[in-house]
Amino acid sequence: MTAPVESPLLPHGGFEELKSFQLARLIFDVTTRFVEMYVDAKSRTRDQMTQAARSGVQNIAEGSEAAATSRKTELKLTNVARASLVELKLDYQDFLRQRELPEWGKDHPALLDFKRRRVSDMAAFRAWVNDMRENMPQMRQSAIVANGALSLLNLTIYLLMKQLEAQAATFEEEGGFTERLYRTRQNNRRGRK
Repeated sequence: MTAPVESPLLPHGGFEELKSFQLARLIFDVTTRFVEMYVDAKSRTRDQMTQAARSGVQNIAEGSEAAATSRKTELKLTNVARASLVELKLDYQDFLRQRELPEWGKDHPALLDFKRRRVSDMAAFRAWVNDMRENMPQMRQSAIVANGALSLLNLTIYLLMKQLEAQAATFEEEGGFTERLYRTRQNNRRGRK
């Protein structure tokens, strides 16, 4: 009886199911609209913010797919996604600071409401912004949107850190593609004897 053949490919894909991916995609959508509405078209920041948001999404997906043959690449690209979103977070903070708009603390009532709603798509984000505009008519809409984006960014960056830790632990425990190829080759040789 021959031993079952283990695929040399590592588990990969499924990024659409990752909460980090779903939130990063929402951040990209929010950021695309934010820069269209509030950042001067001639400003380099507009393109920088869009590209940082896009990089977050694309690198999560690419890292997930690259995991088939390289845990090292998966780790690297997940970290690139995280770093891109940290860069975007700084851009939103700069936007608020440079316009003397408030950056809300984690206990701000509007952010507590945002978190309670578990905003996860554009429709829910827009509904929250509209509600906040009614509840805080003195607050500029750009400040509301930026603070909502910052809340999403904080959560996504946290989730990506946890993802990196889990990926590193898996790599340490199981090894990568090369080790798996070796085990598969050894098992196949034993099965032929």
